[in-house]
This record gives sequence, C-alpha cells and structure tokens, in this order.
Amino acid sequence: MFWQRRFDDFIARQGGHDVPLRLRLWNGREAALGPSPRVTFEIKSISALRRLLRPSLASLGQAYVDGLIDIEGTIDDVIAVAARLSAHAGRQVRRAARMMRHTRRVDAEAIAYHYDVSNDFYRLWLDEEMVYSCAYFRSPDDSLEQAQLAKIDHILTKLRLAPGQRLLDIGCGWGALALRAARDYGASVVGITLSQNQHDLARARVAEAGLADRVDIRLQDYRDVSEKFDRIVSVGMLEHVGLKNLHGYFAKTRALLADGGVCLNHGITSTDADSAEAPFGGGEFIERYVFPHGELPHIGFLLKEMAAAGLEATDVENLRRHYALTARHWSRRFERNGTQLRALAGEKRYRIWRTYLAGCAYGFEQDWISLHQVLAVKAGGPGANPLPLTRDYMYAG
Repeated sequence: MFWQRRFDDFIARQGGHDVPLRLRLWNGREAALGPSPRVTFEIKSISALRRLLRPSLASLGQAYVDGLIDIEGTIDDVIAVAARLSAHAGRQVRRAARMMRHTRRVDAEAIAYHYDVSNDFYRLWLDEEMVYSCAYFRSPDDSLEQAQLAKIDHILTKLRLAPGQRLLDIGCGWGALALRAARDYGASVVGITLSQNQHDLARARVAEAGLADRVDIRLQDYRDVSEKFDRIVSVGMLEHVGLKNLHGYFAKTRALLADGGVCLNHGITSTDADSAEAPFGGGEFIERYVFPHGELPHIGFLLKEMAAAGLEATDVENLRRHYALTARHWSRRFERNGTQLRALAGEKRYRIWRTYLAGCAYGFEQDWISLHQVLAVKAGGPGANPLPLTRDYMYAG
C-alpha cells in the first residue's frame, strides 16, 4: 500500500537520529526510532499518519488535540521528542511578524476565550494567589508560591511604590498584585481586565480583604482609562496588545502617567527579530488553540516603539529562565490534577492546555521565546526621571 511505503520511507529517514520514540499504528505494526523509546505515539488512522509524515509542533499538537494520536510517556519527553522530529524534518517555521487588527471587540473575545475557561480550572495548577505570569525565583528550589510573591515584590520595588500613590494595574488578572500593592505598600489601586471571570473573583477577593476603599477592579479596556497615575504596571498583557498597536499602547501609558511617574511592562517577547513565531510550528499551535491574535514583539522592537511614544527605558531585565521554571511548575501541577482538569474542561481543552504548558516550558528553556521587564519614565526634561542613579535600591531589602 502507498501509506505503508511512505511510513517505511519515514522510518528510514530517521535512521541515525536515535529519537527515543516508538510508533504504533492502528493495525498493530510498531517501529522504534531509537534504542530506548521513552515515548509512544499511537497513530490511530491514515489521516493521523499524514500528520506524522510531515511533522511540526503544530501538526503533531493538532493531531493530539483532535484525538488522532494518543501518547504514552511523560509530557516533557513527548514535547522534546516532537521538537526533535520537527527539527530533523526541517519543518522550522520562521514567518514574518504579523500585524493583526486589534479592536476592542477582537481583544475582548480573545481574552474571554483564553481566561474565561473557569476559575476552578486555573486554580488547580496556579499558585494559591492565582498569579498567571512569570514568577521570580531567587533559587531554583523556591516553591511557586514563594516565587510569585517575590515577583510581585520585585516589580513593586522597581517601581518604588510608596504609600498614597495611585497605581494602575493593566491586565490585573485575579487581583494578586493589586491586593499586595494596597495592603502592604499603602497604594491606591485601579486594576483593569477584560475577563469577566477575573473581574468577578478579583472584586470578591478585594471585598474579603476589606480593601474596597483602596482597590477598584474594573472590567475595562486600557484605551478607555482617562485618569492620571503615579505608577503604572502591566504584567502579562503585552502579548494581547498587537505589534501594530504597541506605539498607541505606550503613548496611552505615557498619557496616563503623572509627571515624575514610573511605569513597568512585564511581557513575553520573541527572540527572533524577524518573527513573532516560535520555531517548528510552536507559534502556530498557540495562535490556533491558546492565544488567538497573540503577537510577540522582539525586545528591540518593543524598546523602539516605547521610545517613539515618549517613554525612556531605564532598566531592562530578561527573565527567560524564570519563565522556564514557572511553566515547569504549572505543567507538573497540571499533570498531577489531570483527572479533575479533564472533567472540568473536557478532553479537547485538557489536551490543548497539557500540550501548551509543557511546550511553553520547553520553548523558554530552548530560548525560542523570552520574558522582559522594562522599567520606564517619561522621556526628556529635568526631573522627568525620579529613580536613583543606580539599581541598588531594587535589591536593598
């Protein structure tokens, strides 16, 4: 049969690569691509076999999500094997950066798709405070809870947040940073999100903490905010802004920032200056199943747009290794709670997120994607920069 010849050709082409993978076809035939397979792909049909014969992270991930392929082995090993197959097949994807149209409606729909799965779904694999962004590990042995609290304090310390200051938290999630800024730093906080689930839970947490007089959680687009703030922070929202919208986003940030104010942007960035994609089809999978309309700027492009909007970057920190550790924690918690997560979200969404979290950890480890914190002030003029001359203050405590 034609498909048998193509399968045999595929096996022959893998010779010498020693991929630790066993392939099991729907008719019982098996073939190992290495001497000690740690992963098994169960190919359930000819349609599934076609995905395997031209492998990329996108095609293999889609086959798994659609139930055409079942897998055996740890999810970390599965992702590593899929990446090796894609690399050997020469299926690296480096598409030019896309400039999508990000309207209020498009952005609201994308946020709802990603974040409004259910709060219980996220609660099963995030930390206790439900912080869904890169943590800050002072040691690789830190717990996820320790590292997420350290991240929030690292940000608020960089901002030099002080009692009585007004803080805008763009993309406030479930409210962890806003609550800590008000409770422990004495700030007055406005937190905005486009997710109804995040908004409702964050407001409930604010009320429970007795901080309703100091924390205002709003279901609001950043483009519709009009007040002035002493400090502005955005954590994990950059990916949703859009490459074409970055100038407008930073111009809006500058307009909302009081004279002598400080802002910080914490967001995922591309490591390829010519593309918003991860290699081997990883970006294609994320765009299709996880982050619709998500776009990742290179740090150089981000800084260019920030400067063009009238903001001076005063400090840039790469936290790529921290995000690799963060995503590993998330993936392991997801694996431990797989039965409950499958029941909550259904089989397809369970498979999407299982692949996504493990794939993110691998991608950050391989330097396919990165994470940068950029501290900035209004550009130009004496007194525009209120920060100390050195970075010592960030680590004084």
